Amino acid sequence: MRAYFHQKIPGLICLLTFATLMSGILMIYPQANLTGSVSDVTGSLFTALTHSAGNPGFLITVSLLLLIPIARKSTKQEVMKVACQFAILLIMSFATKTTLKHITEVARPYTYELQALNLIDSPESFYALDQAQKDKVVELAQASVSHWRIAHWQGETNYSLPSGHSIFAAVCIAFWGGYLLRRKHWIATAAIITWGIGVGFSRIWLGMHWPSDIIASILAAALLYLFTPEFLNTPLFNPRQAPAVNGNS
Repeated sequence: MRAYFHQKIPGLICLLTFATLMSGILMIYPQANLTGSVSDVTGSLFTALTHSAGNPGFLITVSLLLLIPIARKSTKQEVMKVACQFAILLIMSFATKTTLKHITEVARPYTYELQALNLIDSPESFYALDQAQKDKVVELAQASVSHWRIAHWQGETNYSLPSGHSIFAAVCIAFWGGYLLRRKHWIATAAIITWGIGVGFSRIWLGMHWPSDIIASILAAALLYLFTPEFLNTPLFNPRQAPAVNGNS
């Protein structure tokens, strides 16, 4: 058991770093001005960041992350082991996100903006509408809200807590950040954490989530990571015991 939790330390260090930096940013910028003007550069940047952790963009991100052990010239067996472990973590995170949204039923920040624009009576009334009616209400907000935000509002009319994008980013940071940190790839580890911060901030900027949603997502990811099985005593997860790999592998 001690060895099991020892394996988790690098990933938890990455998550703690992510949570600390993200919390600091959210204290400074807890909510966006959703009716403010938006440049195409800014809109494109935050859209790209949020798409990298959304559907179907997350598939590209996952594919790129799975190249990490391949780039390190790990054996096929080792690549399969790490891929299976990551798949388990992803499946648990998706299930957790879906379940918690139905339990918490927290309204998204943009629904309060729709109320301020007198397009709905209350956030609760928005969620009582059918999908076509929700889309119509959001469409009416285009006169006051940038199309960069409207596009996301129309695509995500479910509840806010937790943030599925942030859970995905957090489990990637825990798993792959820990994988890289364990092997002292400092720059790559920092890059993954920076990407995660960008994803979390993009959700605030777009009006999709509250700061509490982001932090709750990180905490959920930490718990899921702790319960994700480790493949102990293998070359991949215990480099000091790894046999030499010749150049033909």
